[in-house]
Amino acid sequence: MKVKLEYVWLDGYTPEPNIRSKTKIWEFDPLDTPKYHPKRKMSTDGRLIPVPTELPEWSFDGSSTKQAEGNSSDCVLSPVKVIRDPQRLDAFLVLCEVYDSNGKPHCSNTRVNLSQDEQYWFGFEQEYVLMKNGRPLGFPQEGYPTPQGKYYCGVGVESVEGRDIVEEHLQVCLEAGLNITGVNAEVMVGQWEYQIFGRGCTNASDDLWLSRYFLNRITEKYGVKVELHPKPVMGDWNGSGMHCNFSSDLMRESGGKKLFDSICEELRNQHNEDIKIYGSNNEHRLTGLHETQSIDKFSYGVSDRGASIRIPIHTVENDWKGYLEDRRPASNADPYRITSTLFKSIEKVEREFRTITV
Repeated sequence: MKVKLEYVWLDGYTPEPNIRSKTKIWEFDPLDTPKYHPKRKMSTDGRLIPVPTELPEWSFDGSSTKQAEGNSSDCVLSPVKVIRDPQRLDAFLVLCEVYDSNGKPHCSNTRVNLSQDEQYWFGFEQEYVLMKNGRPLGFPQEGYPTPQGKYYCGVGVESVEGRDIVEEHLQVCLEAGLNITGVNAEVMVGQWEYQIFGRGCTNASDDLWLSRYFLNRITEKYGVKVELHPKPVMGDWNGSGMHCNFSSDLMRESGGKKLFDSICEELRNQHNEDIKIYGSNNEHRLTGLHETQSIDKFSYGVSDRGASIRIPIHTVENDWKGYLEDRRPASNADPYRITSTLFKSIEKVEREFRTITV
């Protein structure tokens, strides 16, 4: 049978990449190629999903995506994850890494060297704003709506805008098999959040990028823009972040205040470097107002949503076993970079911690 493969990748634009995609028609026989069959998973509609290694690589014009020069423009898409595409008949999304024509990972490929250790768990809270004609949904053409307060987790026509888009996105992500764990209306009207969870640096990050792809494709038909700028409306309005909750086996099973304090102090040491990769224009959001810490300061505290790192009360009450929340990442940040730097900080502290306690 012929199926549609939508190859999805990240381009070379900076400071953050854009999502690109193109469609390949491919002959797929679920009963053929028996060496792949044991590795194939079942989709939510009961169909087998091809594995990345049985799909062909595909070249593209890197000079049109800021990933190559015109006189040597071929770049290569290498499949790394395949999921069902519920919006199209007989179709799959194929997430790809980008390689240059010599077979080396492209410099824009932030996924390639990530740890695959699934003892490290990550949960993203992706905030975004739905915009039309340059203004958030629910904003009048002139002036502003009533002050924020009633919009967070609101219900009813006077409190929320865009729920039809949000519900469609949630359903598509679930049917595709992405590990989306919840949605809610946020503090500003037209602003929403959804949560993605994964074990290992790549799983949560892959699902986050694919969920962004679905969201952008869904909003195309509504004539609505997905705005990931961390401060789309200046003034007394909340910005958009992408808080990252994280933990490890040691944090969840052994824990202890000393371990959690040590991780937070290591993040303090890395703060200036982390901020560089936590999203552009983040200084407009991290001001010390609207549940943020100032971008040039670092703090952590129990239940403190005005801190850089929040220590959940559940972690403390559970004998200091659980997770931490990094509240610094902006809504437009690259999740691969976030999981990469957090993994390195956690792994460094835990390596030293085990040496001391042996």
